[in-house]
Amino acid sequence: MWLIVNAGSSSLKLKVFEGEREVAKASISEIGPDGHAAAMAAGLAQAGVSIDRLTAAAHRVVHGGAGLTATCRVTPSVVQQIQDCVPLSPLHNPANLVGIQSVAALAPDLPQFAAFDTAFHATNPEVAVTYALPKAERDRGLRRYGFHGISYAALVRILRGRGELPQRILACHLGNGCSLAAIVNGCSVATTMGYSPLDGLTMGTRTGSIDGNAVLRLAEVHGVERAGRILNRQSGLLGLGGASDLRALHAAGTPEARFALEHFAYWAVRHAGSMVAAMGGLDAVVFTGGIGENDAWMRNEILTGLAYLGVSSDPEANARNETTLHDATSGVAILLVQADEERQIALEAQAVMAGEGA
Repeated sequence: MWLIVNAGSSSLKLKVFEGEREVAKASISEIGPDGHAAAMAAGLAQAGVSIDRLTAAAHRVVHGGAGLTATCRVTPSVVQQIQDCVPLSPLHNPANLVGIQSVAALAPDLPQFAAFDTAFHATNPEVAVTYALPKAERDRGLRRYGFHGISYAALVRILRGRGELPQRILACHLGNGCSLAAIVNGCSVATTMGYSPLDGLTMGTRTGSIDGNAVLRLAEVHGVERAGRILNRQSGLLGLGGASDLRALHAAGTPEARFALEHFAYWAVRHAGSMVAAMGGLDAVVFTGGIGENDAWMRNEILTGLAYLGVSSDPEANARNETTLHDATSGVAILLVQADEERQIALEAQAVMAGEGA
């Protein structure tokens, strides 16, 4: 059995797989400082799994930087590289490391693996990831990385398994965090998130794209730490409409809530044009994530905005959240894929271990 770990700063989500079949899961929240090891033991008990029955553990790690571009076994060198990426992802990588340490505390000899949200975008061309900064600043790691890569890799796997992997995909991971990816022949060539998950689309609490001088002004007025909280935790749909959840905005019915919804759709369509340009055309639009899978209104708004590309949806199929959403006249496939990140981590880690054995 394989333990899949998604460790947050105060939370822990666990899933257990036998091969690619999920057999158990657990979730622990409100974990205090230095409490992850105890939470790990409690989570395994909640899932009904004894740690001595595990074959290995695999962890979601948000940032692998430029060096960690594929799922790998956790070694002291890998731990150091994840640690070196903490300045790039200060909210996530420390918690991911705590997850690794918590498993090691319970089972020091259990093999551990790490999968990186940035890895899928390692195929982006250099021109797509490079900021036009002086070399000294680029050498500090200031470049585009992209995120949600595990979700996009799962999307590609699922479509390939269905026998319907289009050549040029506009992939839309829409949830509390949101991004688009341009995927050609199963490989990422562009994405909307950049140096951090702040860039790109309007999100639940993040601004999305914003002028660097506006960021400097916020830092000047509020200080760097407060500016960071504003940009990452108090903006986006929350800042515009008073709620970060689309369901709450739909229910609110206020002018501010309506504007927030329209803002979300407008910027999704606008960034989509950039992704299509990077691919030189479009064969499919694919939705995943909580919003992408469940909000028919938002999908319709985005698809309506893409009509100029030959996109035409079936309103009834869209309303029912079906897996195929295009109508007979559409020149572009419209598909829905359920997010499947934990299974993707399990399969990638199992493949690494099998390769080691070979």
